[in-house]
Amino acid sequence: MKRAKSTARYIVGKLIGFAVTLFAVSLLIFFLERLSNVDPVAVILGGKRASDETIAALREKFGLNLPIWRQYFNWLGGLLRGDFGTDFRYQQPVWSLIAPRLGVTLPLIAAASVITVLISVPIGVVCAVKQGKAADAALSAFCLAAVSCPSFFVSMMAVAILSSVAPQISFTGTFSGFSGMMERLLIPAVCISLGMLALGARVIRSKMISELDSDYVLFARAGGLSERKVVFGKALRSCIIPYASVMSIQIGSLLVGAVAVEEVFSLQGLGSLLISSIQGSNYPVTQAITMITVFFFLLLTTAVDIIIAAVDPRVGKGDASYD
Repeated sequence: MKRAKSTARYIVGKLIGFAVTLFAVSLLIFFLERLSNVDPVAVILGGKRASDETIAALREKFGLNLPIWRQYFNWLGGLLRGDFGTDFRYQQPVWSLIAPRLGVTLPLIAAASVITVLISVPIGVVCAVKQGKAADAALSAFCLAAVSCPSFFVSMMAVAILSSVAPQISFTGTFSGFSGMMERLLIPAVCISLGMLALGARVIRSKMISELDSDYVLFARAGGLSERKVVFGKALRSCIIPYASVMSIQIGSLLVGAVAVEEVFSLQGLGSLLISSIQGSNYPVTQAITMITVFFFLLLTTAVDIIIAAVDPRVGKGDASYD
């Protein structure tokens, strides 16, 4: 009973932290946007001249004539209703601009996440099992190089190399259908995932080395358990929780990394829309994309923390350590 209450308090605390953080971020996003000297009406007019009456009407239409604190709460209330406001440039609902782009960005992040898990776990296991040997040194060097290279740099190098080595591969332009999407997203997904899979592999390696030297593993070996079962059935299982905790943060940060990569590969995702909205001082679109990014990041990390607390009660009591 005490364990259940402790876990419940932990989960409630995480949910409250999620809400408070999201509220604080919304304040920062809204008011930092207003530090610019660009007049939103000038953005709406697109540089055209207009009468004072037209300008006043536009300010009233977009709520720009209200005190800034009322503008914030109107915007926040709209977010809670799923209304992201009206785009300044095209004067249409912001969500109508964002929704089609999510169909590119989310599959890109999902593909990068799958690639990360499929590659980082085997690399980490091999490095731990072959600790100090040539395979460990080679794979560790690869991980160090991968985690040190920004995703946009890797993307530019990939485009330059593929353009000369394999020009028949399609990695720019439009696509149609699921197969076309996978073909277009595979290379950008690999570029985004390199740094994350390198970090994941290092987490697995570090944790597995300590697990393979633990008493319970020594007892399992002494009891005649095969090395395969010791590695995958005992040691690797103990690495899942710390690995999931680290990866939830990394996958959430992929939304940020995807911005530059989408631009390099000419993908019409949230990245190109965010860049154009920043350049055009299109506040509603910039605010909406930033809030969506932060929301997904916080949602993923909070959900993983709650799942870990439900699986491992030590987390709820603050007793677990995954260093």
